[in-house]
Amino acid sequence: MSLQRLLAVARKEIIQLRRDPRSLILAFILPLLLVVLFGYAISWDITNIQTAVLDRDGSQLSRKLVDAFRATGYFQVDRVLDSEAEIGPLLQRGDAQIVLVIPPDFSDLLSSAEKGGPPAPVQAVVDGSDANTATVILGYAEGVVRSFTDRAILEDLEVRPPLQADSRVWYNEELESRNMIVPGLVAVIMMIIAAMLTSLTIAREWERGTMEQLASTPVSRLEVVLGKLLPYLAIGMIDVATTSALGVLLFHVPFRGSAALLAVLSFFFLLGSLGLGMFISARARSQLLATQVAMIATFLPAFLLSGFMFAIEVMPRALRAVTFLIPARYFVVVTRGIFLKGVGIPVLHVQGLLMVAYAVVGLAAAVASFEKELR
Repeated sequence: MSLQRLLAVARKEIIQLRRDPRSLILAFILPLLLVVLFGYAISWDITNIQTAVLDRDGSQLSRKLVDAFRATGYFQVDRVLDSEAEIGPLLQRGDAQIVLVIPPDFSDLLSSAEKGGPPAPVQAVVDGSDANTATVILGYAEGVVRSFTDRAILEDLEVRPPLQADSRVWYNEELESRNMIVPGLVAVIMMIIAAMLTSLTIAREWERGTMEQLASTPVSRLEVVLGKLLPYLAIGMIDVATTSALGVLLFHVPFRGSAALLAVLSFFFLLGSLGLGMFISARARSQLLATQVAMIATFLPAFLLSGFMFAIEVMPRALRAVTFLIPARYFVVVTRGIFLKGVGIPVLHVQGLLMVAYAVVGLAAAVASFEKELR
């Protein structure tokens, strides 16, 4: 392999990039836009739950229960109903996510329950059209009612709580979903952008008729592949740095690990993704087809099967098996581990070896699929 020929191919690709503003926009602007859009748009935090109350008891205890819901900061009690007939239309219009129904003899039943009688019923009617949100809302409501009941009994007995819970959250102290989303976004975006960029390189040569000139030169297949990859590898590393910095500065995501380790593992991950894009480009020989195949092969698996959006543990067994073939799955672990936990090679050595293997396989596939011979 000649370094001079390799750099000549890289220089040719840089000139081509400068003449194609669309590729430059895709390379530099799109990753930043995706981080900003997804960072603000995607959130698993459920707050400001629209809550309506039908208090048929009107006692001091029932008002304390409603106040307990308000005090959590999750429930926004903004509607007071007069009858059960209002519940259905309210949920149908989407004006409330949960309706709290307190029976007319709530305070008497609660006093009886403290003396060994049956528990006092409180009804929560939840809009279940969004199953995940409804499950979280029900969990919040049950926690509020349980805490209120324990506190009411202890206050009535005039004793202190025998046990005080002191909980501590590590790595994401504020429990902000954004701190989990943004590092995963870096992995997903790099997978998509890298494959999309190189999916056009060889196909462009075939469509514009310049492959004949390239085939007549003494450059080898390896020199062509590496020469074409070098500019995009530099662009990818710049994108990793800028998207990571944007996540820290704009979304205040903590960065506790080693920037050097993130750079090294990103290098191998990008190398594999760029090789995958070039493999697609060499096989497709059409820019339109290559772009479509690259989008299907990278976006959907990286977004849905990498553990970024959905936990892999809850997927069906067949899909869990498929996720082992998704490189973004391992890089998501890398970015989240370095950003939030500050872990290093002792923890990420398996993912690091898989990144190296991915780079080797991606490059080998690109070199094997590239043909200088004209047919």
